[in-house]
Amino acid sequence: MDYIIEMLNITKEFPGIIANDDITLQLKRGEIHALLGENGAGKSTLMSVLFGLYQPEKGTIKKEGKTVRINNPNDANTLGIGMVHQHFKLVHNFTVLQNIILGVETTKHGFLKMEEARERVMELSERYGLFIDPDAEIQDITVGMQQRVEILKMLYRDNEILIFDEPTAVLTPQEIEELMKIMRELSEEGKSILFITHKLNEIKAVADRCTVLRKGKLIGTIDVEATSKEEMSEMMVGRRVEFAVEKGEAHLGEPAFEVRELTVGDKHHAKKKVKDVSFTVKKGEIVCIAGIDGNGQSELVYAITGLMPIEKGQILLDGKDITHATVRKRNRDGMSHIPEDRHKHGLVLDFNLAENLVLKNYFCPDFQHRGFLKFDKIYEYADCLIDRFDIRSGEGLTTPARSMSGGNQQKAIVAREIDQDPDILIAVQPTRGLDVGAIEYIHKKLVAQRDAGKAVLLISLELEEVMNVSDRILVIYEGEIVGDLDPKTTTFQELGLYMSGSKRKERGEAV
Repeated sequence: MDYIIEMLNITKEFPGIIANDDITLQLKRGEIHALLGENGAGKSTLMSVLFGLYQPEKGTIKKEGKTVRINNPNDANTLGIGMVHQHFKLVHNFTVLQNIILGVETTKHGFLKMEEARERVMELSERYGLFIDPDAEIQDITVGMQQRVEILKMLYRDNEILIFDEPTAVLTPQEIEELMKIMRELSEEGKSILFITHKLNEIKAVADRCTVLRKGKLIGTIDVEATSKEEMSEMMVGRRVEFAVEKGEAHLGEPAFEVRELTVGDKHHAKKKVKDVSFTVKKGEIVCIAGIDGNGQSELVYAITGLMPIEKGQILLDGKDITHATVRKRNRDGMSHIPEDRHKHGLVLDFNLAENLVLKNYFCPDFQHRGFLKFDKIYEYADCLIDRFDIRSGEGLTTPARSMSGGNQQKAIVAREIDQDPDILIAVQPTRGLDVGAIEYIHKKLVAQRDAGKAVLLISLELEEVMNVSDRILVIYEGEIVGDLDPKTTTFQELGLYMSGSKRKERGEAV
C-alpha cells in the first residue's frame, strides 16, 4: 500500500492522562484523511507528535516506508510536513509577508531579500485563491485572513503533507466553502492532507477516509462515502447525538436589554465600525446577530460589554443605563459574556481551572476575607461547576487552563458565565471549535437560559446554529442592522442575501 505517512502504535502520556493510547494512523498519498473525535480525544496531541512538538512514549513514525525520528518542527518541515494550528502561531506585529517567510528567509550578505519572497508569495496566493495583503499587520486582519497566512506558510515551504487542526473553527460559511475548495485542489496536486475536525458535514464534503478517536483510543478508520453522519457521531461520542435543537415556543417577557442608536468608531480609520444600531432583547428569547465575519459584530459586542468605548448611543440593562459602567459593574448588574476569543478575553491561560472559574466573583465575601483568598471555598465551588458542566481535564481543578483542550476551555467559560445567573447572556460564537456532543450540550444550556425567562444575545457565524437556536435573527452588514428575520419563515438563501448586503429592510421599519 502506498502510504506516505504511517504512525504506528503511538502512545503519548501527560501527568494524569494518556492522551494517545496505542494509536495507528496511515495516510495515503494524495488523500484527504479526517481525524475525528470529541474535544480532548487526543487528536491535536497525535498531530503534535507528527509535527515534532511532542515525543511519544511508544510507537514509530514512517515516511514512505522508512522509519523517521521527528525531534522538533524543523525536522517535520525537512520531511515536508506542515501544520496549521487551531490557535495560529503568528507574530502579531509582523506583516503577512514577514510571517510567511519567517524561519526560511532568503538573505544576501546578511540582508533580507524580500522582493523574490514577495513575488513567490503573491504567485502562490493567486494560484490557490488565497488573496492576502502582504503588507498588512497580523493584528489588523480577520481570523479568516490569518488562516490563509498559515496555509501560505506551508505552501511557501513546499510541504507535501499538510496538517489542518480545526481549520474551520474560526471561519465564515463562505470562507469554509473556499477552504474546502483549496483542500481539494491541493490533494489533486498530490499533496496529502490530515484534517482534524469534529464537523461531520465537512468530513462528508471533502474527506476520503476518516480515523475516529475517543478518549485517547482508536475506535476505527472508515470510508467516508460508505458511512453516515449518524454512524460517525456515534463512533465519536459513544452514543446517539441529537442534531436538531429541541426547543419549545418562546414565552416573551419585558425587555431585558436595549441598545439605542449605538455608534462605534474604528481605531485605525475614520470609518465607523457600528452605525446607529438599535435593538431590544426580551426576557425569554434568543436573539441572534448573524453576519459575515468583519461586519462590526466584534466591535458591537466589545462596546456593549464595556471592552471598547462608544461614540454615541445608549445601553440599557433591565431599564438601567449602563452605557458608561465598568465591566465589573455590568457583570454585577446581570450581564454575562462568553467571548469570541477564549484565549484573549475568556481565560487567564497561566491560571489553573479553579482560578479561572472564580474570576468573576473571587472578590466576593464567600471567596475572600480582608483581601486573602479562601482557597478551600474556591476549590469547593470549582469542583461543583466541573461536575455540573462536565469539564474534563488531566489534573482536575488544578489543571493549567493552557493545557486543556479547546472544548473544555470553552465549557469552563460557559460554566462560569451561566453560573452568574445573568439577566442577559451574550454568547459570541459559543460553539466555535467544539464537537457535536459539546455543541448539543451548549445549545441546550442556551435554550435552558431562555426557558428560565432570561434574555440571550447570540452572535454566530454558523448558519445552522443561527437558524436552529434563535427565536429572532438580526442581520448585520457593514456595521448596520439590515434585516430582522423570523427563522421559522426564512430560508438559508434569503439569510445569505441579507448577510452579503444584496438585500436589506427599508430604514424606518421596526427592529
